Amino acid sequence: MTLAHPVPEERRCKATLSPDHPTRPGERCSKRRVDGEEYCWSHGPDGPPPDHRRCKGNYRPSHKTYPGERCRQPVMRYQTVCIAHGGRLPNNLLGARRRATEERCRKLVTMYGRKIETTATEALLDEVQWTAGHVAWLRERVQELEAGTPITAGPEHPLVWGTVRRKTGGQDWGETEEAGPTVWVKLYQQERAHLVKVCGEAIRAGIEERRVKLAESQGALVAQAIRKILDDLDLTAEQAARVHDIVPRHLRAIAG
Repeated sequence: MTLAHPVPEERRCKATLSPDHPTRPGERCSKRRVDGEEYCWSHGPDGPPPDHRRCKGNYRPSHKTYPGERCRQPVMRYQTVCIAHGGRLPNNLLGARRRATEERCRKLVTMYGRKIETTATEALLDEVQWTAGHVAWLRERVQELEAGTPITAGPEHPLVWGTVRRKTGGQDWGETEEAGPTVWVKLYQQERAHLVKVCGEAIRAGIEERRVKLAESQGALVAQAIRKILDDLDLTAEQAARVHDIVPRHLRAIAG
């Protein structure tokens, strides 16, 4: 008997069918084994797959054993159907690859993500600074496109014209080009809008006002410490007269 979708040898179940099997008595099972196991769901120690792992398809009304019932085969990885009910269709394979990528990303977040000791104010300031850096970098990319284009360039300017679709096979194969902002311009505009948003949040949160007050309080503490140091030094009249010139000069050097 030739299967429509043969399972690769390394993925086949290692169990042997019973001698009274209606079609392949005593032969090796042709089903796909469970990931990480040596047997399929039918021959494994846990029995058939649980409901959430079973294929969502139904058997044909002419099925010999389970006519019209729900399929008893396990789903393919990151899918809701088995190989016989469309698991190999291009759209299903594409969706499976997307879900696999999302799962890997979630695992990376769990693995490398860690708690950071911060405050809402510090986090908002960091976001403002990072976003400003992104905007500056994207602006450079846009300027590179602009600089590489002659002044006499026609309507097919790289900032507003380019390939938007590529297709292989079929009657509509080839490339499609049309006018529209390049991806660098789109990202640049998005980051600029985000920068305006986070700056507005920072202003509403009163961060700048708090930073000014903090700087004023620190300055008062420094001035108080300098006065106490000068009092403890017991300076002469001549030395004390020079304090008003020397101390501000050095403080301005530090701030500058």
